[in-house]
Amino acid sequence: MDEQLFYRRLNNCTSPEEVLSFISTLQTLPDTMAAGALQRICEVGEKDGDERLPKEVIENPDFQALCVQFEQEPSNLSNTGLVTALQALTLLSVDPQSSLLLNLVAECQHRVKTGGLEIHSLCVLAESLLKLRGPGCATLDLIIYQLQGEKLEDFTPEDIVALYRILQACTEKVDQHQTFLNKINSFSLSIVYTLSAKSISQMLTALVVLDQTQALPLVIKLGKYVVRHIPHFTNKELGKVLEAFIYFGHHDRFFITALEQHVVSLCLTLDPEVVSKVMEYCSRKQILSKPILNAVAETFVCHSEKFSPSQISELIEPFGKLNYLPPNASALFRKLEDMLYTHFNSFPPKTLLKLLHSCSLIECHPVNFMGKIFSPYFLQKLQDVEIKLDEEGFVLPFTFHEDVHKRVALCIDGPKRFCLNSKHLLGKEAIKQRHLRLLGYQVVQIPYYDIETLKSKLELVEYLQRKLFSQNAGICW
Repeated sequence: MDEQLFYRRLNNCTSPEEVLSFISTLQTLPDTMAAGALQRICEVGEKDGDERLPKEVIENPDFQALCVQFEQEPSNLSNTGLVTALQALTLLSVDPQSSLLLNLVAECQHRVKTGGLEIHSLCVLAESLLKLRGPGCATLDLIIYQLQGEKLEDFTPEDIVALYRILQACTEKVDQHQTFLNKINSFSLSIVYTLSAKSISQMLTALVVLDQTQALPLVIKLGKYVVRHIPHFTNKELGKVLEAFIYFGHHDRFFITALEQHVVSLCLTLDPEVVSKVMEYCSRKQILSKPILNAVAETFVCHSEKFSPSQISELIEPFGKLNYLPPNASALFRKLEDMLYTHFNSFPPKTLLKLLHSCSLIECHPVNFMGKIFSPYFLQKLQDVEIKLDEEGFVLPFTFHEDVHKRVALCIDGPKRFCLNSKHLLGKEAIKQRHLRLLGYQVVQIPYYDIETLKSKLELVEYLQRKLFSQNAGICW
């Protein structure tokens, strides 16, 4: 059968059974076509996220004959047939210790060592080995070494994207590969126009994971083509694009316009994670896009139950930060109060404070929850440690609520609570300590720079005793 006709017929199959029925009508099946059939079985065989094939497919004589064709004489297979078969079987989660996979991997390793695989086969094999054996696989290092020796002009755009995915999986060796990455980043500028929406999303994701902040020209060019592809991204792909733009700080008016059109037309069907990511992007870049904010407000009113507490926070905060009330503000904040009333205990304390702060900025105070948020129990959850003392200075059990003479709030302040390279507390930490004092707590600060000077557990114990129980415990630390 003509190869083009074969693949056309194969791609029309929608189940493993259809694929097997189709190939059973063929008298001969060259290895590349057999590998293609195996790959198609893989593509249509997943059900509800389960990569394993049904028992009836595995026991089908035609499927077993297909596997035998690869297991018995792997040395006779073409490069394409070999790596495609391995890729399909890997995706199907076949037992890595099965003789079929072991034979295919051994043959692949042999061809890598003898330099017998071309660029595309090396890329396909590398991704299969990553799934089978992880980034520590010695053969993977050899593949990357061989790919570094090839001219990037000889790579197809799909191979370049695969190369990014491979290096993305080897983040521990990113410094070792940085010179190669610099070349790939520069070369990729010339192929951006050929990339699909999926490939653009994958390339941006890899640039984030590999921390390629020096590749901004590539990010900017990818951003220009993102505008054209916005309607074609899946929810997950668009979320990854927004993550990358947040990470690299990228924005332009054409992207915002395209994003507005997309969100307004599809907001009610967008994944909650994407909606919250869109709002995070607008908030981080301080973009007041009324079409986006209005559409998101409408979505929350209609589908609030789909959003998690963290997503609700990410969705509501930008309204306060950007000082904007949507046309349906009363319905929006009424729905927010309903969610807080129903799921109050599901919201972490800091998330509730962020929501309260955001609402306060636009004068939409959730009055019914002020008492809950500023209750002693709630405020206790914001402290690192609370110590209760009786009148004689003895420590009381944490669950003890009567005859408490003094409450000590212990603030264990790590480096992230201070301004960079200084001993100056951040504003949010300073105000927290001021509020605790106003509530009657004795605040004892344990800064990281004190702890770092202590050389033993004994010194740490003595330090804590001095801080907590010294004659001068009343001094504000």
